[in-house]
Amino acid sequence: MPGINVLIAGIIVALILYFMLRMFFKPIQLLWKLVLNSVVGLVLLMIFNYVASYFAFYIPINIITILIAGFLGVPGVLLLVAFQYLLK
Repeated sequence: MPGINVLIAGIIVALILYFMLRMFFKPIQLLWKLVLNSVVGLVLLMIFNYVASYFAFYIPINIITILIAGFLGVPGVLLLVAFQYLLK
């Protein structure tokens, strides 16, 4: 019965390989999502600053504001607007 042992060993190796690859690609997937959301946040901030420039209001664009707008989206931009308004 060496054929069954080889089959079971092959299944175990395949499962271990699957979980190892899954553990390797999960952080890369999260990093890619962070980069994409940060780009969207940057675009939102640039659009807001363009429109708000007519009212002499702006939000400084730096890595912190980009990440906040990227993580939270439109509510993040509104949060930054409220925070900037409170500082003035």
